[in-house]
Amino acid sequence: MAILGNDIDDGTRVEPERRPWTTIRSVALEPSRVSRIDLPGGANDERDGERASHGERGNRASHGERSERGTRGERASHGEIEALAAIGLLVAVLVLAIGAVAGPASIPGADGLLDDGADGEPEIPSGNGNADVGTEDDGVASGHRTRVTVIEVVDGDTMHVRLPDGSRDTIRLLGVDTPEVGDGNVDPAEWEGIPDDEAGRTWLAAWGDRASVHAETRLAGEDVYVETDPTADYRGSYDRLLVYVYRNESARTSFNRRLIDEGYARLYESEFERRSAYRSAETAAREDGVGAWGYEEGAWTDGGRVVDGAGATSEGGLAVVAIHADAEGNDHENRNGEYVTLENRGTDPIALGGWTLSDAAGNAYSFPDGFELEPGDHVTVYTGDGADTDTELYWGSDRAVWNNDGDTVIVRSADGTTRIEYAY
Repeated sequence: MAILGNDIDDGTRVEPERRPWTTIRSVALEPSRVSRIDLPGGANDERDGERASHGERGNRASHGERSERGTRGERASHGEIEALAAIGLLVAVLVLAIGAVAGPASIPGADGLLDDGADGEPEIPSGNGNADVGTEDDGVASGHRTRVTVIEVVDGDTMHVRLPDGSRDTIRLLGVDTPEVGDGNVDPAEWEGIPDDEAGRTWLAAWGDRASVHAETRLAGEDVYVETDPTADYRGSYDRLLVYVYRNESARTSFNRRLIDEGYARLYESEFERRSAYRSAETAAREDGVGAWGYEEGAWTDGGRVVDGAGATSEGGLAVVAIHADAEGNDHENRNGEYVTLENRGTDPIALGGWTLSDAAGNAYSFPDGFELEPGDHVTVYTGDGADTDTELYWGSDRAVWNNDGDTVIVRSADGTTRIEYAY
């Protein structure tokens, strides 16, 4: 394309095609001369009587009184103004084209569409007032929360649900992976810091079971809200819906993210919008030894073992899920190296204040007044000294309690009723 007054690449100079309305000259336009914009073809030809009066400063000569010089100058002015108008039109078209390519972010007000949740997850506000952005045939939309009913919890990250149209489907929690149930199915290589041996597999299998119980106590039979991710696949390799799950419509943090934060799950490497935030959350949980990341070398060998729950669960759902009787080194000197972990597998809180934990010899620990264990939560009772928390309690014994070669864990309620009696 020839450019006015410029040389092209081969060094030749090309004269522009001359058109009356595209002539561009460098001029300083006086305000009195920019009185209108003429369209090509003389569509705005001036008429007698439409000029300013003859006595005004800067006026033009009336019809028949113009000098030849004035007429030439006026014609030049018209062409210059027409050229400027053409350039302005071209600029406007370019601006519109750039806006179309840039998308919604260039539209005033669009930046407020996404709201960072309390955990750093970008979340699209819920509610019927939002427009769906890509609703699939089954009614689950991207960028919009859809209410479904959890029919069955398969494991910590997979559930069967009933969709709004009454049909059934299977959902897979997007971006997270809980350990498989059963030590023959877990893969310690996926969990940094957990050894790929019998002890590591046993540890992960126990946490797979905990993750399943955790999901079941919170989601089974409940109406929850699911949301797909605009950058992730709609369905996974097993044709399961890939979604974020929220326990209510206004929740700011997804159930997926909470599994990461609480150590029930690791980051599942795939393409999704919140991957960076989930990676940071996993790193924090791993560094703090939260949940499944709290593995200790040798913790599940010799006297340490995981209880499968069968025969070690009370009627209300309290279960002995782990026993570590053989502390590293001298048990009497490393009293916090032995402990028992209890978990609430029921659906209601368990008030443990006044309950006791004892061994076969009658050594007993009393739970603090007012202590409660929420559904899905666990507490570890260490034999030695320490500061009590919601998840860690300290017996305060001056010697080891649990026998390395076998003992019995007994849990009694405040009225003396035996709730659990488990021999290992």
